[in-house]
Amino acid sequence: MGQFIKIAQTNERASGEARLIEIEGRRIALFNLSGAFYAIDDVCPHRGGPLSEGDIEGDVVTCPWHGARFRIPTGEVLSPPAMRGVTSYPVRVQGEDIEIEL
Repeated sequence: MGQFIKIAQTNERASGEARLIEIEGRRIALFNLSGAFYAIDDVCPHRGGPLSEGDIEGDVVTCPWHGARFRIPTGEVLSPPAMRGVTSYPVRVQGEDIEIEL
C-alpha cells in the first residue's frame, strides 16, 4: 500500500478542469469532475500526448495530439490510437487538501 501525498487544494481547479502535477518523477493529470477529483497518468501511451491538456466531455478525456479517449475515473482506454489505458491513482480529499496515493 502506498502513501497519500498532498498535491493540490480543492479551490485551485473549477469543475471540468484538469491540472498537470509533477511528483516523484511522474506526470499526473488531476481532474475536477463536478467536485469529485480523479488522477491518472498524464502521458498518453500512444505518443506521449499530455492528457491534462485534452478536451473533457463528461468523464472522458481526449488526447490533444491524436484523439485517443480515456475514462477519467479508471484510466481505461475507450478508443484508438492508444491500445492500453493509463494508471489511475486513488484520490482523497482531507478538508481543502487533495491527496493521491503513490
